[in-house]
Amino acid sequence: MKYLVGFLVILLAYGCTSQDRKTEDIPSSDSENMLELSDQQLQSFLLSKTSITERFITQTLKLNGKIEVPPQSLISISSALGGYLKSTKLLPGMAFRKGDVLAELEDSQFIQLQQDYLVTKAQLQNAEAEYLRQQDLNQSKASSDKVYFQARADYQTLLVNLRSLAQKLKLIHIDATQLTVNNIRQTVQIYAPFDGFTSQVFLNVGRYISSSDVLFELVNPKELHLNLKVFEKDWENIRIGQKVTTYSNTNTSKTYSGEVMLIGKNISSDRAVDVRVRLHDGSALLIPGRYMNAEIIIPEHKALALPEESVVDFEGERYVFEALPANKFKMIAVTCGESGDGWIAIENSSKLLNRQIVQQGAYTLLMALKNKGEE
Repeated sequence: MKYLVGFLVILLAYGCTSQDRKTEDIPSSDSENMLELSDQQLQSFLLSKTSITERFITQTLKLNGKIEVPPQSLISISSALGGYLKSTKLLPGMAFRKGDVLAELEDSQFIQLQQDYLVTKAQLQNAEAEYLRQQDLNQSKASSDKVYFQARADYQTLLVNLRSLAQKLKLIHIDATQLTVNNIRQTVQIYAPFDGFTSQVFLNVGRYISSSDVLFELVNPKELHLNLKVFEKDWENIRIGQKVTTYSNTNTSKTYSGEVMLIGKNISSDRAVDVRVRLHDGSALLIPGRYMNAEIIIPEHKALALPEESVVDFEGERYVFEALPANKFKMIAVTCGESGDGWIAIENSSKLLNRQIVQQGAYTLLMALKNKGEE
């Protein structure tokens, strides 16, 4: 029995000693985040120090989106009266100038409309003369009121018909004031209403076009806008009238300016809001559907901040290094806010007040600490 008790005491003592050794072998959190370098190691790279300070931070919000055509700038062209397409030179993507002839139509109804106008115009001249004659006769009681009223009605009817026909001629781009028996024509032209380019062509020569058919789809490039996707967290920073600089991935040196004209009120499934930007000079060089990058300057605000190079990323977290005496450095986790102009706001800044923080060389210290942990 005495031997058994002695064995248990020895076993318990060994277990406690083993447990103490295991506890000593486990490094503490502070030791894992501490790094000590020799003078020679410090001389092998550049190292500078800074401290947290209050700064005005101007944030640049980087976004992406694509060029779109607003409904008022995508124009469907049709003919007010039907006819056969005689000629057109338009192809999809072709540019044109305001006033250019887009297409030429021909039909006998164009001739009939001009004929009706000229005949009505001649009849109106006779009806006007008769109306004025009957008016004089009626005033002197030389003719009855019935004859006078009929002459007035005939004149007013022809006047209405003439003005109606003049408006129909205007729809097919025929100036009624210049129309005579010597310039009646069987064809009419369709003209470009603005400078732009053709998006789609829906016809071919010889085809009959009714008044409901769309001939062309035209784009006014001066009214193109940029539709940006702004994530929910940045939505509150966007304001109407904010300046926007946009550029493509293929040519980042070529930039286009614009300003925010509309901010969406709906959040999509990917938690983004549509923000529409009106583009200024140079937007005519862009085409609908093109993907673009954009930058918006967010108004500056005051915050306790560090230079961006002071903050390092490791395994999804962000850290800074505090410079301690005797060539020692301590890695401290930080929570970062907005950044801009080379500075980044530190939200848990209280733990860094009055401390020396490594600026240049922070990434080198991170690599050294990481290698230390792998040894």
